[in-house]
Amino acid sequence: MNADVFKLLLDGTVITLRMFATTIIFSIPLGLLVAVLRMSRIWIFSLPARLYILILRGTPLMLQIMFLFYGPALIENFGFSWNGNRMLAANVALILNYAAYFAEIFRGGIEGIPMGQREAGKVLGLSRTQTFFIVVLPQVVKRVIPPMGNEIINLVKDTSLIQVLGIFELMNTARVQASAKVSVLPYLVAGGIYLAINAVLTFVLSITEKKLDYYR
Repeated sequence: MNADVFKLLLDGTVITLRMFATTIIFSIPLGLLVAVLRMSRIWIFSLPARLYILILRGTPLMLQIMFLFYGPALIENFGFSWNGNRMLAANVALILNYAAYFAEIFRGGIEGIPMGQREAGKVLGLSRTQTFFIVVLPQVVKRVIPPMGNEIINLVKDTSLIQVLGIFELMNTARVQASAKVSVLPYLVAGGIYLAINAVLTFVLSITEKKLDYYR
């Protein structure tokens, strides 16, 4: 495999990492918000959150990516022009999808905190919001690290689905180069890159989990 092919694979890796980072940055806070709304006793908040989680978890991610890119094109039937942004559509789809999964993980973590913790916050004179962010949330983070770690690693691999929009991330680049060079080597290199990324993430998640051991 020559240097040009390797450079193209690195360029694809940059797009993959950019998609991954953007998704993590936005999906985690969105997931926390959806989890809080999902647990609300006010149906006008909880019902939309339940529907959001049901739809995003109940339909294929690839379908969501395609819908967010091609769906708005329907406005052309009404005389409007649509110049779709492939990267934006892919990013939004990944963020919305993973926020739904993170929301359920957060919900499980929050509901797993004993009520005594909230009562202790009340005794200390903390408001419900202060109790949540000071007492509950740090313990939730400790509880959700393992299941979130699984989703984060899956996200690295799921970025390959954006190739359905013709985006040349790592996997799509490897596919094109493997076909052009009639060689499986680009696939092997791409696999090695995915493995390296996930090895680093696994290490970081493991260190983070150990750092939070004081919440036991």
